[in-house]
Amino acid sequence: MADNLPQGTVKHQEKEKLPPIHVSKPDDVEVGQVSSLDEAELFLHEHGVSHEQLQAMLDDPVRTKKLRRRIDLILLPLMCGTYCLQYIDKQALSYSAVFDLFTDAHIDSNQYSWLASIFYFGYLFWEYPASYIAQRLPIGTVVSSFVIAWGAILMITAACHNFTGMAVCRLLLGCFESPITPCFMMIVGMWYVRQEQPFRAGIFYCCNGVGSMVGGLITYGIGQMDGFPVWRAVFLICGGATILWGILMLLFLPNSILSSKRFSVEETIMLIGRGKQNHTGILNRSIKWYQIREALVDPQVWLLFLFTLLNETVNGGVANFGKLIIRGLVSSSLLTTVLSIPQGAFQVFFILSGTYLSSRFKNIRTVIMAVYLIPTVTGVCLLWKLPRTNRYGVLFGYYIVGSFVTSLVLALQMPSSNMGGYTKRVTATAFVFLAYCIGNIIGPHAFLAAEAPVYATGCKLILACALCQMVIAGMLRVLLARRNRQREFAVTTAGSGGDEGGEVMADLTDFENSQFRYVL
Repeated sequence: MADNLPQGTVKHQEKEKLPPIHVSKPDDVEVGQVSSLDEAELFLHEHGVSHEQLQAMLDDPVRTKKLRRRIDLILLPLMCGTYCLQYIDKQALSYSAVFDLFTDAHIDSNQYSWLASIFYFGYLFWEYPASYIAQRLPIGTVVSSFVIAWGAILMITAACHNFTGMAVCRLLLGCFESPITPCFMMIVGMWYVRQEQPFRAGIFYCCNGVGSMVGGLITYGIGQMDGFPVWRAVFLICGGATILWGILMLLFLPNSILSSKRFSVEETIMLIGRGKQNHTGILNRSIKWYQIREALVDPQVWLLFLFTLLNETVNGGVANFGKLIIRGLVSSSLLTTVLSIPQGAFQVFFILSGTYLSSRFKNIRTVIMAVYLIPTVTGVCLLWKLPRTNRYGVLFGYYIVGSFVTSLVLALQMPSSNMGGYTKRVTATAFVFLAYCIGNIIGPHAFLAAEAPVYATGCKLILACALCQMVIAGMLRVLLARRNRQREFAVTTAGSGGDEGGEVMADLTDFENSQFRYVL
């Protein structure tokens, strides 16, 4: 099979440079053009591969399927494991709250709300600098280092004896966890074509649900301990496991398509070709200020900002007070932990089904974003209006309220899928995650201690946020559909769609690239 490769490629096992071949004039790199090219385009020129040869390789379905499976095996286990641990570590505070945290650390309910919010102040403060670092330095190394750092902070938290110490640790934990999701979204955007991205993002994001289940089981086991504060054991065990996982990531998570040693040159060329199909570029380490400005004036970015802000306001309340709502139904801390486990299974179902449908059917992402908020609306109404004597109804409401996370996954993936220009995508992703942080800061403070265990104000806020998100999803769809129609009209008027296959893969934004089409 390798002997039948198009001229200019190499056998799968060979790693030496491809023999130079002539590249047609439209693909030639002119003097002064190098700084504007994506690094992947420079790789193609360095190895003498024309766009015609690249397309011939991509047209082979057997090779493409094999390569996609190989990417999945390398990336997804690492991202899934990290996301599972991230959720457990982030929720270690809420796991501890149903045991001896309040009495042993001398904190009250109001301080607990602030501990939940302070995490996102750290996230807010450090998220954009971390994204900048990830663009300038190898992204795999950056992510792995931050994982190790947050594991260490988690273990240090176990030594705290008061609100001040815990607040400092929560702030630092937010700083070190901040680049994980933005970087993972960028990694998915780099390695997968746009149609594959939602489901892959859903696979690792659904590990929040897996983490919820695993964390509940781990906490249940730790809760059997005698002679040592349970909440301290939770932080020590979770932190130690995270440090070990971070070391594993440091060894195996690739930094980029171009630097990975686990792919042959032929596979690397095909990976570049897949990235070219996205019209978003793969990697450019130059910070381009005009792309930052463009991101900040793009209405799509602002709609995603508002959508994420409302979504995470919901999350900030549910994630930190959900277990306390269950605690109001039962008398046992251990039973509270067990009853929270099915919520993770529901979340896995919602995320996987929603992202699968978004990948399986074209241009329904914004529809899924709206539809998957319906269970959240239903669930919060049950939590709000059902009497606490109806335990099964309240529990069912709690289990289905988490469907909003599916909408979040699709919204967070939008900058990587729907924006061209590496700096613009990084900026838009960081900006959307500012909303992620602000929402999680706001959410817990709507759950007033005086209203426990119903938390009527919090339920009203969740209901309002979910309904507003549906409207914003519709507005986003209208905006993107209008842009696509305008571009199609321009192509029709010009009488030619251009030669997509021969276009140089420059670091262009979606505004600059007339061939860019938005996914809906």
